[in-house]
Amino acid sequence: MERMNMTRRTFARGVAGAATVVLGGLGLAGCSNGDSAGSGSTSSSANSGKTYKIGVLQLTEHNALDAANKGFVEALDDSGISYTIDQENAQNDQSACQTIAQKLVNDGCDLILAIATPAAQAVAGATTDIPIVGTAITDFAASGLVDSNDAPGGNLTGSSDMNPVADQIDLLQELVPDAKTVGLLYCTAESNSKVQIDMAKKELDKVGLSYTDYTVSSSNEIQQVAESMIGKVDAVYAPTDNTIAAGMTTVSMVTNQNKLPVICGEVGMVENGGLASLSINYEELGKRAGEMAVKILTEDADPATMPIETMSADECDLVYNKKTADEVGVDVSSLASDGGTDVSAA
Repeated sequence: MERMNMTRRTFARGVAGAATVVLGGLGLAGCSNGDSAGSGSTSSSANSGKTYKIGVLQLTEHNALDAANKGFVEALDDSGISYTIDQENAQNDQSACQTIAQKLVNDGCDLILAIATPAAQAVAGATTDIPIVGTAITDFAASGLVDSNDAPGGNLTGSSDMNPVADQIDLLQELVPDAKTVGLLYCTAESNSKVQIDMAKKELDKVGLSYTDYTVSSSNEIQQVAESMIGKVDAVYAPTDNTIAAGMTTVSMVTNQNKLPVICGEVGMVENGGLASLSINYEELGKRAGEMAVKILTEDADPATMPIETMSADECDLVYNKKTADEVGVDVSSLASDGGTDVSAA
């Protein structure tokens, strides 16, 4: 059924190749029209003759969340379990998140994956019984999803994309050494962004850089706010904010033309015109969430006692966009020497 501001897909963008392998020879099966079935090795003890019903609520489409979705599905396939999956996307609409969350609960899913903080908040508000695994969430505890990140205490656990914010500010200083004022670009509706921005402010205070908040409440405001930064700041820091990530091409259209470098929270934002990042690997993040889901489904693991999993700075990827660097006049040769990856051709 077509829904306003909602899309329903077999797999997230970027998972098409995996879908071909998973579905090969199986046909379609599932909770309702559009669901898909998957399985790894049918000899796996994890299978046990049961087909699990899994629901996925993804906040919106952008590279990071799509990669997390892909990694989750890969982990399910690697485990050998048999499952049907209902992929839903709220297109960054909070009311749509709530509607989809209730639908997945009503459908009697065995487990629900929530991708991004608003999606997890919607699912958590819809059920205290069905196990929930979240991913691409910065701080589960600060967002009110769990009692603590070490001991969640309820029916929800998952993998965190908490950024190495201090290292990203160091990266900004390395690439833009003459910067005196930094623009902090984020969406006020996202609690995950506020957590990162507060961390960034502490780091900027430590190194003596001034900063100004440039905030949006929706994607419609991105171009205007980006334009308002021109001539007022020397560089921009944008965390793993879903609204900004989804609108990064608009941001970079403005900033690159005006030679304003943007240090980003994740690789997808760099691919879409940002300058550089020390980025979480979102596919790996999704895999970790998928592995947690398999334990819950097949080993009776309790989300209440499963600590939130995080990735260290050593596990992050140093990435840069050479095309953007040339446009804004920033030398990124040091990043290439340090083993960084040029994603401008992505």
